[in-house]
Amino acid sequence: LFDFKIILGKNGVPVAENFRLEQSTIADTIQAGQVRVRTLYLSVDPYMRCRMNEDTGSDYLLPWQLSEVADGGGIGVVEESKHDKLAKGDFVTSFSWPWQTVAVLDGSLLQKLVPQLVNGRLSYFLGAAGITGLTALLGIKEKGHVAVGANQTMVVSGAAGACGSLAGQIGRLEGCSRVVGIAGTDEKCSILVQEMGFDGAVNYKKENVAEQLRQLCPDGVDVYFDNVGGDISDTVIRQMNRNSHIILCGQISQYNKDVPYPPPLPPDIEKIQKERNITRERFLVLNYMDKQEASILQLCQWIQEGKLKVRETVVEGLANIGAAFQSMMNGGNIGKQIVSVSK
Repeated sequence: LFDFKIILGKNGVPVAENFRLEQSTIADTIQAGQVRVRTLYLSVDPYMRCRMNEDTGSDYLLPWQLSEVADGGGIGVVEESKHDKLAKGDFVTSFSWPWQTVAVLDGSLLQKLVPQLVNGRLSYFLGAAGITGLTALLGIKEKGHVAVGANQTMVVSGAAGACGSLAGQIGRLEGCSRVVGIAGTDEKCSILVQEMGFDGAVNYKKENVAEQLRQLCPDGVDVYFDNVGGDISDTVIRQMNRNSHIILCGQISQYNKDVPYPPPLPPDIEKIQKERNITRERFLVLNYMDKQEASILQLCQWIQEGKLKVRETVVEGLANIGAAFQSMMNGGNIGKQIVSVSK
């Protein structure tokens, strides 16, 4: 058994060296209600940066403990079961899966997966058909106020990431007439337009974002799916229309700074927000879990029909999960960042 432990947590930029791989043992026998699982896939996500601080800034996220096994979204296969509803060979998932090659888990905390729903692509249950897809879909439905036929323009920042790449496509499926993404490389921008059906994309590292948005969104911005915060969001808000809506999904540009969440807007941007009656409310997908089942089925249907294109960046081996986390925080991924632990 190999497990991955966090050894350093503080404000600053996370690096692979913050994590340590250790070899350890687990019990030979399992208790009633438990299952022994082999880990197949693990997810690394921006929210995990908050768990590297003693104060996560959130009442629903516990900090990772120094020299304890880290955890997050994971998928595995049952190798032995003493739980009534789980059998050997079942695929299962959890939002608090330990970063271990093998684990003994409480079966009641696991959710059984149906591979056919995602055409056999199990890792999709950590992304497009999991909490990431739910965040994109429910964020748009609950906070975006998208209406078919309303001729709305949506802008997505962090548009080539796990959530952003789905959000743009879902915005179109839900009724937006124009969708524009903001990303950090020409390759990402090309994928957004050519693969995922965005109407346009801006490379914020090379292009003048304000100028490009004026060209790509001639009627202004009605819905902004915000994954990044900071200067990019300030630029988008300046071009938002009266009574428009910000879906406050993430603020990755601010996660390495000691600021409250959501970060306050600069005074001039806050003035625009108030004058134009732009809604900007924190969105937390966990508040809408009563809609989880129907939403997951909708996402799976779109995947099966080819209406929702899914991208993943896969890193092989538990030993490389720290590097995968560091790369994801620096925008090294296209789509969902996945760590493949075993086959």
